[in-house]
Amino acid sequence: MATIEPATAIGAVHLTIAGLDRSIRFYQERLGLILHRRHERTAWLGSGGRELVVLSQCESAPRVRRTTGLYHFAILVPSRVELARSLRRLVESETVMQGFADHGVSEALYLADPDGNGIEIYRDRPRDEWPYVGGQLRMGAETLDLDGILSELTDDTEIRNSVAPDTVVGHVHLHVSQLADAEDFYAGVLGFGVTQRYGPAALFVAAGGYHHHVGLNTWAGVGAPPPPPGAIGLRHFVVSLPDQVALGRVAERVISAGIPLEDVEGGLLVRDPSQNAMVLRAPS
Repeated sequence: MATIEPATAIGAVHLTIAGLDRSIRFYQERLGLILHRRHERTAWLGSGGRELVVLSQCESAPRVRRTTGLYHFAILVPSRVELARSLRRLVESETVMQGFADHGVSEALYLADPDGNGIEIYRDRPRDEWPYVGGQLRMGAETLDLDGILSELTDDTEIRNSVAPDTVVGHVHLHVSQLADAEDFYAGVLGFGVTQRYGPAALFVAAGGYHHHVGLNTWAGVGAPPPPPGAIGLRHFVVSLPDQVALGRVAERVISAGIPLEDVEGGLLVRDPSQNAMVLRAPS
């Protein structure tokens, strides 16, 4: 079975939202993202020089439940101190949280943007601390030590309103219609490795031995339909390959599988069997 290049990572997540001004305020004030640029109905936000989130406004966009699409996207901060900064920012802005979890491989905060798009903010533990059972990675969902995280902030800690420059999108987690079809596409065609199965309704895939770059679940219902065009939620996310050779290999596998591949600005757009869209991209 073909394997995707180990240096493959997740790039910017593109979302449809209902109100651009409201969403820009949220992502700047609550998450600490930097507004890179804005056009009339689109905004690009990120960390340093890296785009993390692209927001496109559609005032009449419906919010539809029980469909495929985004479960959450995950912002990976580079250290526990940075996670503490994020947590303090959320507490001080009285942001409503959806949950907290210690996954063994990482520590994570969960919330949603004003349109209900799911967001995770997390930091990774060093790989030599990741839990394995019988040689298999075992991500859990234990109680998060919030006090311990906040204790990383001392009187000497620099106060900063924005995320660290090396903050990235660590992974995306998607609702899919059929888990077997999703595995065939992400592992069999794209070449991600399956890192963990979570009961009969979820699995995780990654490149280069990471814990996961893409999470896949049927929690919106087996056989869930895709959302209607223009709905609130995921437009597409970027899969960043290290070079054009790696991109070409993945594109060849997609074409050989009979899956449509579309040239778009900056890359190649492909949809998984549940119609979740991604753009395959590499440096030119």
